[in-house]
Amino acid sequence: MRWGDCTSTQIAQLELERRVGLVPVGATEQHGPHLPTDTDTRIAQAICDGAAARCDATIVMPAVAVGCSLGHGTVFPGTLSLFPEELTMLLVRYAEWSALSGLKRLIFVNAHMGNTASLAAATDRLRFLRPDLKSTWVDWWSANPEITAEVSADGQDIHANRAETSIVLHLWPDVVHVDAMIAANDEDRTGELAFRYTAEVLSRNGVTGMPSLATASLGESLYAAVVHHVVAKVRAGLSEEPPLARPSEPVSTTQWISGGS
Repeated sequence: MRWGDCTSTQIAQLELERRVGLVPVGATEQHGPHLPTDTDTRIAQAICDGAAARCDATIVMPAVAVGCSLGHGTVFPGTLSLFPEELTMLLVRYAEWSALSGLKRLIFVNAHMGNTASLAAATDRLRFLRPDLKSTWVDWWSANPEITAEVSADGQDIHANRAETSIVLHLWPDVVHVDAMIAANDEDRTGELAFRYTAEVLSRNGVTGMPSLATASLGESLYAAVVHHVVAKVRAGLSEEPPLARPSEPVSTTQWISGGS
């Protein structure tokens, strides 16, 4: 079930306090010569929809389609980006506004590495200033050790690589430019670097990895494993409470902390 498909009346009848919201967090950015710029958003949305199909106690929130993609620079066309602090506050607002309708448990499902700092900051802010809300996130490429091993087989600084391309081949084969994919391999050049750089001085074509090795069968297995992980997290989180009771404290304890606008 998707939030955006529901009327206001339907949302009021969903008993959202008994559900976990899944927020697809993607990006719109260059993905080399062979994948569309909405690849990360597509993947995050598909994972959330797949998990929701297996677990009724969910609702899929509208996707965050522009993430923090500053690492892609401006040389390769197609990238749109927020700054980290802007994405952080957008994610916080998702939690705050969905809670007004009764949804107080959120899992952000992330498909772009550049979003991780903002996700950490947003969930850190929420756990401190809004302990009545529960939030966490899943980076699909590190959902379990087996997935991580497959994803990083052709380099640690992955982008439009073998694994990501495989998922797209499995879910949307018609959007992959196969001839370009076969010729798109570009090595990971970040391994020995002391500093961070934008994509145009790290990659010749915006790719990091070996997309020519991608297969739909690998994509199918990766997708199934990630969906399984998210479903397990949802089921564990439906009734989870903190291990210890929260001590009572004066309301004024955090009133002096604005935490920013």
